[in-house]
Amino acid sequence: MRPRIAAWLCCLFLWVAAAPAQTFFSQNDDAIPPELDRVYLRALQYLVKTQQADGSWPNQYGTEPAVVGLCVLSMLAHGEDPNSGPYRVPIQRGLDFILKKQNGKTGYIGSTMYNHGFASLALAECYGAVSDPRLGPALQKAVDLILNSQTRNPFSAWRYSPESADADTTVSGAQMVALFAARNAGIGVPEEAIKKAVRFFVSCQSPDGGIGYTGAGGSNAAKTAIGVLVFGLAKQEKSAAFRTGVEFLKQNPNDGEQYFQYYLYYAAQALFRAGPVAFEPWNATNVKVLTTTQADDGSWTGQFGPAFSTSASLLSLALNYRLLPIYER
Repeated sequence: MRPRIAAWLCCLFLWVAAAPAQTFFSQNDDAIPPELDRVYLRALQYLVKTQQADGSWPNQYGTEPAVVGLCVLSMLAHGEDPNSGPYRVPIQRGLDFILKKQNGKTGYIGSTMYNHGFASLALAECYGAVSDPRLGPALQKAVDLILNSQTRNPFSAWRYSPESADADTTVSGAQMVALFAARNAGIGVPEEAIKKAVRFFVSCQSPDGGIGYTGAGGSNAAKTAIGVLVFGLAKQEKSAAFRTGVEFLKQNPNDGEQYFQYYLYYAAQALFRAGPVAFEPWNATNVKVLTTTQADDGSWTGQFGPAFSTSASLLSLALNYRLLPIYER
């Protein structure tokens, strides 16, 4: 484990265990501290500089629609006008890339449901904000594919392909955040589809609150954060599943380098849903760590390449701006 990651884990444990009374970015209208905005802007500049002409990013996973979608969302989350602001061109390039990767007949984006879920999330968050008449029809097709895939799945959830007969919590989490974002944007998503998927996540939860991959076993912080976010987005903050999941996250911070930014992306949203006592100390530590671990070029590194690591890190910080619709509590 890297020394800086180990220090982060130690610090995070102390912050969460102590749950200090001080507040941190507790109101939407709080001024964003200049140091946070500098970190965010440096990372955005890195993404803008390294974006390729086709809207994707070079290196590992940068040409996957999921990663392109997360990069677009990290730009949108800063709050500038996506139609006339400084990120208008890179946002549009990213959306162009995603739309070109969508099958015009089936609505499938990319070659895996991971790609489809996060790319659909980007379409949903941009729909209504970005002036592009293609977004509505593309989003509707993407949502229809997610719902049709769920209908055929014995677990009422999702895995690697739309035809999969098994399911896991990581792929299912990507579809769920896309569905919630689409519903926020005005696309019809049946409540029964949400309830069935939530039941799948409950079936994967152990008594200690941890959530596993395909069942109630082998839980870790990243998968549990996905489930807690799903419960929160489903307005089940008072449920035992949500409360025990939050407690698991408090007691079991991410184990280091494995899926680190993936964990940050989901944990930030999950703990934000849990309320200020859970979120504020975690957020304060996350801001400090990402400030000190940011590379000179503005990026962050991780196992899925710099485009993913940078965009996921930014989206874990973006809760401080509260601008993406899905980030509203």
